[in-house]
Amino acid sequence: MLKKILGFLAATFFTFGFALPTIDNSTTTFVGPERGHLVIVGGNLQNDVIWQRIIDLAGGSNAPIVVIPTAGGEPSYNSNFSSAVTLRQLGATNVTVLHTYDPAEADTDDFIAPLLGAKGIFFGGGRQWRLVDAYAGTKTEKALQAVLDRGGVISGSSAGASIIGSFLARGDTANNQIMIGDHTVGFGYLKNTAIDQHVLVRNRHFDMFDILRAYPELLGLAVDEDTALVVHQNEAEILGSTYALIYDGGFWSREGSDLKNLPAANARFYFLKPGDKYDLGARKVIE
Repeated sequence: MLKKILGFLAATFFTFGFALPTIDNSTTTFVGPERGHLVIVGGNLQNDVIWQRIIDLAGGSNAPIVVIPTAGGEPSYNSNFSSAVTLRQLGATNVTVLHTYDPAEADTDDFIAPLLGAKGIFFGGGRQWRLVDAYAGTKTEKALQAVLDRGGVISGSSAGASIIGSFLARGDTANNQIMIGDHTVGFGYLKNTAIDQHVLVRNRHFDMFDILRAYPELLGLAVDEDTALVVHQNEAEILGSTYALIYDGGFWSREGSDLKNLPAANARFYFLKPGDKYDLGARKVIE
């Protein structure tokens, strides 16, 4: 009888186009990577301290680092892509630029060869949906995850920051002002999160609430330009020039909040500066 019921349900889902629910078999208790690190940059990366942290987390100057410029949308890219040049100028000696717009090519062993020994990844800026269209569901996506699994670092700036979250903020092919677009699934290196960028420079402080009203279970993170969140397991450290914004329904201030007239929990955010640390699992500032 049970087999008949399950068979009927499966046939019903198939016939009417519904997707069967997926089961997450992961046993990790961490929001971030269990072994490797993430460096999530809010765009316009100029700060050598952040670049150097990426190199160090990859394993030093001789570590193999792969730069992926696909989000930028140019017809082609070569080894002189700006981010690769910067990494070399700062001492990285083994930098490869890897790019395609064709998911069939991204699903080949030849294409992923540079990723098999990579210890660092850097996603450049542009439009984050281009990364999804090119790499989601391919051998490349699996090889990228393997970089973290063996203790490496995945980093990205602007679009390359947003792709790191599980929900893809600003993932619409029409324009970058639509927060919940036609692409909503990121690569998920940071679980249960939506990540925005260029937040202070472009006055994007309130845009995250478009996502959180629809998906209140998500943790919202927004990073300003030339600033980074450096993540390992559940700890995020702010690094760089300005601020990161946290949208967790709570509030934190160095001067306390007892005398403040705060908005409702679903309308709050607060700032963390370089040197501050945040517990992604507990969703609170590490003091």
